[in-house]
Amino acid sequence: MTERHVDAIADQYVEDFARLDPVAATFIGVDGHDDRLTDLSPAGFAAREELARKALADATAATPVDEREAVAREAFLERVGLEVEMAEAGLVRSQLTVIASELHAVRQVFDLMPTEGEQAWRNIDARLAAVPEALAGLRTTLAEEAERGNVSAVRQYQAVVGQIESWTGRSGDGGPVFAGLVAGCEVDGMRPALEQHASAATEALDGFGRFVQEELVPRGRHQDACGREQYELASRYFLGAAVDLDETYAWGWQELKRLSDDMAATADRVLPGASYAEAVAHLEGDASRRIEGREAFRDWMQELADRTVAELADVHFDIPGPVRRIECMLAPTNDGGIYYTGPSEDFSRPGRMWWSVPDGIDSFSPWREVTTVFHEGVPGHHLQIGQTAYRSEVLNRWQRLMCWCSGHGEGWALYAERLMDELGHLDDPADRLGMLDAQSFRAARVIVDIGMHLELEIPEDNPFGFHPGETWTPDLGFEFMREHCAMEEAFIRFEVNRYLGWPGQAPSYKVGERIWLDARAQAQARAGDGFDLKTFHRQALDLGCLGLDPLQKALARL
Repeated sequence: MTERHVDAIADQYVEDFARLDPVAATFIGVDGHDDRLTDLSPAGFAAREELARKALADATAATPVDEREAVAREAFLERVGLEVEMAEAGLVRSQLTVIASELHAVRQVFDLMPTEGEQAWRNIDARLAAVPEALAGLRTTLAEEAERGNVSAVRQYQAVVGQIESWTGRSGDGGPVFAGLVAGCEVDGMRPALEQHASAATEALDGFGRFVQEELVPRGRHQDACGREQYELASRYFLGAAVDLDETYAWGWQELKRLSDDMAATADRVLPGASYAEAVAHLEGDASRRIEGREAFRDWMQELADRTVAELADVHFDIPGPVRRIECMLAPTNDGGIYYTGPSEDFSRPGRMWWSVPDGIDSFSPWREVTTVFHEGVPGHHLQIGQTAYRSEVLNRWQRLMCWCSGHGEGWALYAERLMDELGHLDDPADRLGMLDAQSFRAARVIVDIGMHLELEIPEDNPFGFHPGETWTPDLGFEFMREHCAMEEAFIRFEVNRYLGWPGQAPSYKVGERIWLDARAQAQARAGDGFDLKTFHRQALDLGCLGLDPLQKALARL
């Protein structure tokens, strides 16, 4: 049998990476590492960076044996190559933002750990006991990076301090998250050690917060904008494609205007003669369209997710058996944000849709969130990520478990929202208005994210008459987002902070969708009358996750 060197290199990389980053191993579902935390000291970062460089060199020298390995090699070189570029630019070790950092990974990994049986709790106990050392290593790394001038903006540091206060129970509606975790243990004799280690982990978090406030805030950048050079690198990383940022910024305005016009027409269907704002007020005031209580809202999401899987399976999509299970979860934190976590490698842990609901929000509008369930569930992230994890016959282990490109993944999920409208699943004009509001929200942040970080001028002739001729600032970004989405103010503030701390990520949704739609149009043009949408989706998803430039090249060869 022909040796598959590319697959072997990629598979070995998964093994080596999981050993050096046990937290990431849990996130991607690789078993056997749940009792350890990642070494976040400078030496730990250096070991992972060296591993990436070696694997990149090995893959560069390898020769693919067929088209499948050629796609795998292109994906590996593009993704790992950009990870190395990001590290060499000083953007990995120094990252501490409101949504993306090793600190957040340490906190969130416990959400994914099983809690059934003695061994599961022993793993949790071992990890809790390791939190102080892990955070001490991260402090050393961040302090060294700060000495080199690699720092985040003050706004991000201050927001992280606020998050830590919530996690430790110093603020917000909930108590310490680690204490809440161990309260669920019913294994005889284990609670005292768990409580001791949870308390020590909470103290370590509290100390880390003081470190950020006292040592990093004074060193942080007072300018939120990252500038064009860093933004271009970040954009390539999140898209897997190099795009013209100025053209994309101009396109964002055009796309937002298109969506605004569609929203106006749809609002008239919700309430004849009503404006968008009036239609939203009408829907918000309709008690029959609201769900009270977080648990009730989670149950509504679960029912819709399950029903959608049943309706789409074997009709519009091939959905493998294990992927037909999804769990809707309430996150143990109140940071804000909605996210998806993939299944474990053996699917014993299913894919999960998480909501981190901000303090004070207990009433929900399902008309807004039907499209969110499609985005996070099926045919969005859950189908894409779950099917990728399942396709061991066509994808190597790195492709199934580790390869992620935001433009591909988030672009697909946004494409999935629009597709559900095409397939007739948003016939209720209120639900369709919710989808358009979400699309408008993503289009607006293309404008805001690029505008704020590149400090661009707002066009004099912009279609909304929004501060013509002024230069983008965070305050203008918040004002613009508030005007172009119907979300609670707490969500919007979190979102704008997220854009400022994670340059290039927010536009990847809408720009990714744009590239997915273009790829589908090209495939349809090539196939003519023989084009079949279900076949296109299966062939595209069977390529696995990859950068959008490699995706387009691979699709063109099908």
